[in-house]
This record gives sequence, C-alpha cells and structure tokens, in this order.
Amino acid sequence: MPPRTRGGYTSTAPRRRPTGSERRRRVQLREDEPEHPRHDRDETEEVLEGAPGGPIDSCILRSFHKHVAAKIWLGEDRAPLKLANHGAKLQLWELDVERSRIYETVQRSGLAPLVSCSHRVASRPMLSAFCERWQLETTTFHLPFGEMTITLDDVASILHIPITGSMISFSQPLRVDDVNALLVEFLGTTDIEASRQTEQCRSPSVRLQWLRENFSTITDVSSDDDIEFATRAFLLHLVSCTLFADKSATSVRVVYLELFRDLSMVGSYAWGAAYLAFMYRQLTTATRFEVRQLGGYLTLLQTWIYEHFPEMFSSPDLSYIESRPRTLRWRPHVIPDSLQSLRERLDRLQSSNVCWEPYVDHRAEHPFPDIAWFSGCIKCGLVVEPYHPERVLRQFGHIQTIPPQHFAPPRPDRSILLDQYWERWTDHVLISQSRGRQCQYLGESVAEYMAWYDRILHCIVQPPHLRSSFTTDAQSSLPSHTASTSDSRNARALSLLRHVISGGRQQSGDYFWGALNEAHSILAGSDETSASHSTPSPAPASHSTPAPATRPFFCPPTFVYPPPASVDPPPAADDPPPLIVAPPPASVAPPAPAAGPTASTTVYVRSKRKKKT
Repeated sequence: MPPRTRGGYTSTAPRRRPTGSERRRRVQLREDEPEHPRHDRDETEEVLEGAPGGPIDSCILRSFHKHVAAKIWLGEDRAPLKLANHGAKLQLWELDVERSRIYETVQRSGLAPLVSCSHRVASRPMLSAFCERWQLETTTFHLPFGEMTITLDDVASILHIPITGSMISFSQPLRVDDVNALLVEFLGTTDIEASRQTEQCRSPSVRLQWLRENFSTITDVSSDDDIEFATRAFLLHLVSCTLFADKSATSVRVVYLELFRDLSMVGSYAWGAAYLAFMYRQLTTATRFEVRQLGGYLTLLQTWIYEHFPEMFSSPDLSYIESRPRTLRWRPHVIPDSLQSLRERLDRLQSSNVCWEPYVDHRAEHPFPDIAWFSGCIKCGLVVEPYHPERVLRQFGHIQTIPPQHFAPPRPDRSILLDQYWERWTDHVLISQSRGRQCQYLGESVAEYMAWYDRILHCIVQPPHLRSSFTTDAQSSLPSHTASTSDSRNARALSLLRHVISGGRQQSGDYFWGALNEAHSILAGSDETSASHSTPSPAPASHSTPAPATRPFFCPPTFVYPPPASVDPPPAADDPPPLIVAPPPASVAPPAPAAGPTASTTVYVRSKRKKKT
C-alpha cells in the first residue's frame, strides 16, 4: 500500500485492488473466527455504577464509557482544555480604503461580519466546563434541567452570516499534485513555491504567515489578476481563523480554496450551517478524555454562553445597538472561577436561571429564520452531523416533550443525497404537531420529561464525594474548602454587580445602595448576616433573609432596600462599620520587635563577618 502521512496526505502511487479470491478468503476467515462477547455494555454499566447522575439506561449514550464525564466519576480528572483561538491573527491583515475592491467582494460573500466579531480573549475553564457536558449521540449539552444546543438561529443572530444556500462540499483527501495545482491556479504561485509550502507544513496546508506576507500588500492599483488572487487568499485566511479554525495555530488547509473558485458564487453557500457541523465535530472530539485542546470558532460558543446564561458569565456592553451582530453585545473576559467551581455551579443550575429567548429585542432587525426548524443532517465537506431541534424545543419558546429516537448521520460518501435533502429543507422542517404547544412560562416541559431525562441521559458531571485538583493560581495554596468559599463569594458579588450594571442608569439610588451593600457583605465574608446590615424592609420574612444554601449565587439577587429618607439620615445602631479607618495616633508607640534575631538578620551578620576576614 502507498504510504500515508498526516491529514490523509497520500502519494500518487496507485493502490492495488484485492482480487476475487482474496476477498473470498477474507470472508471465509471471518466466518471461521469464534464470536467473542462484546464488552461495550459491561464497561458502560461498570462506569455508571458510581455515577448516580446517569445514564441509567445506555440505549442512547452508547459511547458514554469513553466520555470525559465518565472518567471524572471514576476519580480521574482532566485539566482545562487548551484553546485554538485565532482572533488576534485577524488584526494582522486589515482591509483599509486602499483595498476597497477586496472588501466589496468580502461583503458580497456574507462573511464581512467575521472581520470585526472575533474575540481575542476566551475563558478556558468556562468552555471546558461546557465541553464536558456535550454528548455526541444527541449533539446537545446535557444540563441538570434538560438539553440545550447551538441552533441555526443562534448562528444567524450572533454572527449575521447566511445559514441558507448550498451545502459546502469539496473533495478530500487531496494528493500532492492536487494541492500544488490549487495553489497555482487560485493563488498564482509557482510550482516550486507551492511544493516548498506543502513540504514545510508536511500536510496539504499552507502557512497563514505566508498568505499575509505575499498577498496583504496588494492594493486597488494592482492588476485584476493580483486582486483576484489576494481576495481568495484573504477569504482563505478569514475562514481558517474563524469558521473552520482547527487546532493548528499556524496553517490552513488548501482544500478550502475550492470554495473560492468562482468569487461571484461565494455568497451562495450556507456558511452558518457548515460552521455548525464543524463546531459539533470539534466539541465531540474534545469530549474524549485523552484530548487536551478544543478547536473551532470559539467566539460563537462563548457568545452563546453569554446569551443564555447572562447571570453567570456575561459582561454586557451598554453601548451596543441591535442592528449589529450579537457577539458585539458582550465584552469577553476571563472567568475568575476554577474548573471545579464551574462544575458545581452548572450541576446546581435550574431552568429558571436560563435566558431561553435571548433575541427578543433583536427580532426587529433580524427576524426568526424558519430554517432553524430544519430536522436532518448538516455537513461541512465530509463532516456530517445530525441537527435535532425537537430536543431543544424550549429554546424556540415551546413546551419540551420527550424527543423521538435520534438518528445517526449517514455516511459522508452520500454527499449528493445530503445536498438534495438540504436544498428541499422546507419539506423537512418540524411540523406544528412535532413542535408542540407554546410554553406558558419559559423553560416549561411536560411532567414526564424529567423522569425520562434522568434515566436516559447524563445530568451531573462532578461527583459529590470528589473534588478537582485544577483550581485557579490564586487558590492553589489554599485548602479546598477555602478555595470553594472564595469562589462562591467572588462569583456571587460579580453576578450581583453585573445585574446592576445591565439595568442601565434609570435605576434609583436606593437600588444601587442595596446592591453595593450586599456585595460588600458578600466579599467581607458576612453574607450570612447581610440582612442585619440593612434597614428592615416590609417584604415578607421568608424573602428578607435568604439562606446561602438555598439561593444559588448566580440567581438574580433579592435586594433589601432602606426606606426613603431625607438627606443625611442619622446612622442606625446596626449599620455596618465604615470602610475608611482612621490612622492610629502619633503618640502610640509601634509594637516592639520579637526577641532574638530573625533568620534574615542572622544570614546578614554571617556574610558581614566573612567580608572582614
């Protein structure tokens, strides 16, 4: 057989097909082999014996024994994933007024929002905690209250890229001659330069730096051929840093050049659907315990978390306007919590803590796309993934019912059938009967849904009797219970302040006073008695002093406000002490030093004596 290298990079030598006698001999050997019992189910039952979070029945999650969550229940742990974030590389190639012809083509392609939407900062613990809840059979996140996933509506609202059009298809793997031919035809390079680049990458790829060095200097005064080559190079650089960002931090696969063969047809692709299939596969790969890095366009995944869990992680930008992509609504930041604390927070999450319809204010500028109800398979080249909107009906404002049996995606070699299926997507959307009734309150589900969910799927990740050893650097020297308490207080205070900031400037002064007072009490470690630091409110007693154990710290806080008073009210007896402490009097003598020389003094004296001798 011809040798194979990285990325399916094969040589040009033809493969010898087996003869008919060889095929018959192989079949005879298979029939003569004794049947060995399969141990897949036994391994799954062994893993699930110590995992009360599920699944009890492995009829759906058949590969759960290989999942990272199963290893966590067995006492093994994995560090936060490394992130392949290419947001900073986009700023190394900017399109100014001297390159307006290139930018016009990028705008017609529908990919122009990607130029300014990428986050340069990504939170490793947050993305790792959500990746541990992804299941490949259902392509959804498994949370304590049910399933959630990234939908086509999320992609269209967050990035403003097209989700309708032709499926992305290209031939792969590529041979050596095919790669060089694509570089020569679409980028105008020579055969020698193309061979040098592929040999340097040792795969059918080219370096991102090589694209920037050779094509970023082309302007509008250049020839038409050079501008066309530079436009393809920029689009290749753009999609490799955003939609199809893999774990390689320096190179891009040449196969994507086939998508830019005709620049007038670039806007006819369903870029959002292709990205969703690619991101599903990256999340599936990262659920394996031995994997240490997460690929894909992490800006959308991070924004999706901000949109649906704003009280836990978000930091909103108050200057945002709804005509822009939703990813610009948030200020990316690194979550101060450790992976252990985020697991515990997500295990305690309830459906009332989720923003099920985050794009209500965005519908005037970006209406709901009907293709989001499509039920079938989406693909990106040879990557084929199922898309199940019936499993996340609550994200569409409907009552969640027990979903039907999920279907496995067909083989990638049946791409023509998938393309025809996608082109007639209007015939494959969920009918009104499958969508069910609209919910009376957000997050509503039928009565028997949770009983089915607890039995079939995996709800809890962190075992209650184990703790992760991966904490933040600031907490590495603290005991586990101290670090957990510090995580809880910091997160509660930050969630409280973000809730106040997101309310804008039209709130009363009493509202701000109560919020700051409670945040101070939490950070000071006296949140158990925070109600005693505030003037009693006429609210019911059951809500005036909530216990920390019963109220999740990421829920909207219940403030206890002081009654209206005149300017400069007299201080009450139970008011908290002032934050500014006066300095001690000058007459007070400083404390006397301890008897005996310190360790540092002894070392200094010894070194001085050595100098005299």
